[in-house]
Amino acid sequence: MRKARVLNIHINAISSSELLKRMDKGVLFTPNVDHLIKLQKDEEFYNAYKQADYIVCDSVIVQRLSKLLRKKINEVIPGSSFFPEFYKYHKHNKDIKIFLLGAAEGVALQAMENINKKVGREIVVAAHSPSFGFEKNEKECQEIISLIKKSSANVLVVGVGAPKQEKWILKYKKVLPEIKLFMALGATIDFEAGILNRAPEIIQKLGFEWLFRVYKEPKRLWKRYFVEDIPFFLHFSRQILGAYKDPFVQKYLKEKSFPAELDSNPTKVHTLEDKVKV
Repeated sequence: MRKARVLNIHINAISSSELLKRMDKGVLFTPNVDHLIKLQKDEEFYNAYKQADYIVCDSVIVQRLSKLLRKKINEVIPGSSFFPEFYKYHKHNKDIKIFLLGAAEGVALQAMENINKKVGREIVVAAHSPSFGFEKNEKECQEIISLIKKSSANVLVVGVGAPKQEKWILKYKKVLPEIKLFMALGATIDFEAGILNRAPEIIQKLGFEWLFRVYKEPKRLWKRYFVEDIPFFLHFSRQILGAYKDPFVQKYLKEKSFPAELDSNPTKVHTLEDKVKV
């Protein structure tokens, strides 16, 4: 697949229809501006991204700015749009069985009911809403693992927000061999349950869905979009000028402590960033 490098990750330049045809196993992440900012500071989040098999653009802003790069991103694929396409595409595929993990108490169950009603069969076989801070409670995490294993699901949708959902997948993926496909999809479960409404389509196309979400959830989101995410434009400008440096590659170089998948020979510094699997 063709990829476009945006800061320190490579985003698949792929259409949603092609993704549906290709994606039968692996891990799917959907980066936006907020992810890209967190990826400059959070090494565990960065390492989770290195394990992803499919990284697709969930930001109109990033997609439009990619036109300034050598390889551009042709299509925005928001997780909340892609997931309905996914379950409709597999409507008659009895081999697809989904587990929903996320949202507030009762919301995941409502999403499961709504989806199954749309599809006309029990494509979502189980759903669970974890407690707040569950990721820090190993006992609860093991209980969740047990629920997933008992469900017969082979697709896991985790919607607990970034970077929590990506890190959780990274940590527990190996103990869930029955899950063939992992998707980290943020607020998608809330949308499917009808708890949150997406922006009108025209607002989505204009690239202002983020502003619509701030309007709907100002206390939670204003700081993210108007304070925390602003440095993205500085980082991207540096990339255009050839001055951007991956902070974690720089750390590896400085400490001479390279991850196993990198060439540890410091004489090959000029090729090191290309060897980082993102």
